[in-house]
Amino acid sequence: MIQLEHVSKAYQQGVPALNDINIHIEQGEFVFIMGRSGSGKSTLIKLLLKELEPTEGEIYIDGQRLSKITHKKVPDFRRNIGVVFQNYRLLQDRNIYDNVAFAMKVIERPNREIKKRVPLMLSLVGLAAKYRSLPQHLSGGEQQRVAIARALVNEPKILLADEPTGNLDDFNTGEILRLLEEINERGTTVVVVTHDKEIVKRMNKRVITIKKGVVVGDGKWGDTREA
Repeated sequence: MIQLEHVSKAYQQGVPALNDINIHIEQGEFVFIMGRSGSGKSTLIKLLLKELEPTEGEIYIDGQRLSKITHKKVPDFRRNIGVVFQNYRLLQDRNIYDNVAFAMKVIERPNREIKKRVPLMLSLVGLAAKYRSLPQHLSGGEQQRVAIARALVNEPKILLADEPTGNLDDFNTGEILRLLEEINERGTTVVVVTHDKEIVKRMNKRVITIKKGVVVGDGKWGDTREA
């Protein structure tokens, strides 16, 4: 599903942000990518979304070699990856129904499909009753659930979550993690990028640990070295 082969990325200064990375993630896996600030996590996310190109190596996602995807085809490629960010990135002037529907309207899905899919997604994340609410009237945990619903509404094969619990308290962190696990159990490949050791230990999933641009651990938490 996701495959990085000898991937390196250096910026103009010549210092590698990632150095000879080899990662294989199978379809349906739930994987944490963990590392401190500056470890290369943000660069990795941008490479997976084809926002950056690797200096060396190849990346394959769902059988596609990213170096062969033309600029024109990038939007089509990204439809198979739902993305959730730490700061939610919701449209503040639209209610949560319209926030989720927007992701479908952008790719010109028919209205009848939007009217069917959006309530299903809001129900999945437990917010069906609040479909008319504006983001500012929701808690941080609820806003993140809206962001997850938006990321999933177009049925991507992969959900990439970038520090999804970074702004949440312990209770809401637990709720979001349980939701991500449920999404994974439904068949979506889930990749969570984080620096938070506590949530990694709590979930007991596969952990790929990155330190200074190098993979230093790959396995369950107890079997990996800390970043």
